Amino acid sequence: MIALSASLLLGPPGTAHAETAPAVAPAVAPAAAPAVKPRPSSKPSPDPSASPRSSTGPASAVKAGRSPAGPWPAALRGGARVVKERWFGLRMVDLTISSPAVNARLPVRVMVPSGWSKQARRTWPVLYLLHGGADDYTSWTRMTDIEEITEDLDAIVVMPEAGRAGNYSDWHNGGRGGPPGWETFHTKELRRLLESGYRAGTRRAVAGLSMGAYGAMKYAARHPGMFRFVGAYSGVMSTRLPGVPDLIMNAQAAEGKDPKALWGDPVRNRSVWKANDPAHLARNLRGTGIYISSGTTSLPGELDAPGTPWSPAHLSEPVSAYTTKDLVARLRRHGIRPVVHLYRDGTHSWPYWRREFTRSYPMILTALGLSRDEQPSSDESSGESSGEDPFARADARGLPAGSKEPVERSR
Repeated sequence: MIALSASLLLGPPGTAHAETAPAVAPAVAPAAAPAVKPRPSSKPSPDPSASPRSSTGPASAVKAGRSPAGPWPAALRGGARVVKERWFGLRMVDLTISSPAVNARLPVRVMVPSGWSKQARRTWPVLYLLHGGADDYTSWTRMTDIEEITEDLDAIVVMPEAGRAGNYSDWHNGGRGGPPGWETFHTKELRRLLESGYRAGTRRAVAGLSMGAYGAMKYAARHPGMFRFVGAYSGVMSTRLPGVPDLIMNAQAAEGKDPKALWGDPVRNRSVWKANDPAHLARNLRGTGIYISSGTTSLPGELDAPGTPWSPAHLSEPVSAYTTKDLVARLRRHGIRPVVHLYRDGTHSWPYWRREFTRSYPMILTALGLSRDEQPSSDESSGESSGEDPFARADARGLPAGSKEPVERSR
């Protein structure tokens, strides 16, 4: 039961980090690790004219202790700000952000488009990609070739840290509130820093898998108009259906957290649970492009390698489908027509999340104002999806294949 519960919001044990290659497109070999470690890039920034500003005031000199929210240093005194940039080549940068909301200095991976500059007069639309549970901000670049897929995308791609069991929420903490405030970090602190210092615009899309699928849908529903598109792949979409609160709390316990610190008691604190339930907030999604997908059986499917062992973690798929059907019914009662893909067999794993991201990509482009291609059709049958997976595994360092060693900048 604990293993199943952990998989629902925290991802299948071992899947996120242990997968050695995509189960699809077997003709594509994993990227080979370089025999010789490359030297750091001589170009620390794609915008050489923009010198990083040094932090000012006594807060920049304070050596804070460890964050209570996770394995990061505690936040520095003062408001949210970028304290370090670490560039990988000319396009990708890891920002370290001091977040009062989470009380931590958190990493955020950002990819900038061609022609981007901090001094540009224009802004760029933004695609947020959210990671699953028991994983981190590197998952999209570690497990997919997202850097290559979005190479010609005229938009900023943002992959923020969200904690192994943060659940994209400002925690209740027995009514005291306070850190960790993941939702505040993502929707306020990070968003404002990107807009003020990295030329991020106000046209946004968000997508995520597993725990990140829940986060993407909840953020779009709790902040109407903030995102023009939401993509949710294999996530819990309705948190108060019979049995689901117990699974969520058991998942928190499996990560060593107080099960009721997240949203409190499901009965006594029902208003808090409602406020964090995408299904309860369904009407707020009117006007948002929506793509939702999940397997329904937990059995290995067409993208699983022959002989793939079954794991109880894969029961996350029928649970995701169970909650998805509830959200979809509520959306339709409000006249909202999401694109839904409920496929029959398939495990709770990256090959399916890569495929579903690919299927929804035309909708993302349209939402960001970059394309008006044909949209994927809604398919709620039990049949499997077909299609070639364009993603390839990144190297063992957690970097996209071909990326240069990082160059750090403290601020």
